[in-house]
Amino acid sequence: MFLDQQAQNEIKKRFANLVNPVKIINFTQSLECQYCRETRQILEELTALSDKLSLEVLNFISDKEQVEKYNIDKIPATVIASPDVDYGIRYYGIPSGYEFASLLESIEMVSTQTHELSDEVAEQVKMISEPVHIQVFVTPTCPYCPRAVYTGHQLAFLNKNIRADMVEATEFPHLSMKYNVRGVPRVVINETHHFEGALPDEAFVDEILKALGKKQN
Repeated sequence: MFLDQQAQNEIKKRFANLVNPVKIINFTQSLECQYCRETRQILEELTALSDKLSLEVLNFISDKEQVEKYNIDKIPATVIASPDVDYGIRYYGIPSGYEFASLLESIEMVSTQTHELSDEVAEQVKMISEPVHIQVFVTPTCPYCPRAVYTGHQLAFLNKNIRADMVEATEFPHLSMKYNVRGVPRVVINETHHFEGALPDEAFVDEILKALGKKQN
């Protein structure tokens, strides 16, 4: 069991404030997937704590149509969505350790349809009209990583042009090598622009605008 009784009780209290249904989609397979089984277990235990949450488990190999629909390219993968809206919120790798906190925050955001960004930052984000792909590389033992992940997920929540992925660095070493991940959190925007650290929301958005050529470096 991943969640002990005390953790379950604390999460149930938090989830008492959920408003709208949240659909969690887990892409997995039984063989050749590190932490697929553990990720599914976490999500099963979590969704059992509120009737606002539902879990759909899909096979990465056989459920090709859904894999393409959600643009999933590696597993374990977790999508946090409404029953009828995909916000581009993704977790690649097990959302454990410190990263479990960002999972709870993203679920709460989608359910309550509220975020923590200032009005000024939110307006900036809503004005972005070009595709933005955010990858936040993390490790479960990094205390600063959940902030960066949640910021990325808030941006995706606000703008359909933005997709934000948590990527667990040690589970996908080929990607860590590709993007030269030597410290976490490392944020990669549209493949080429990157920065390290959990920046304040305003600075995070500035980095996106730089990546899009809308702001000077």
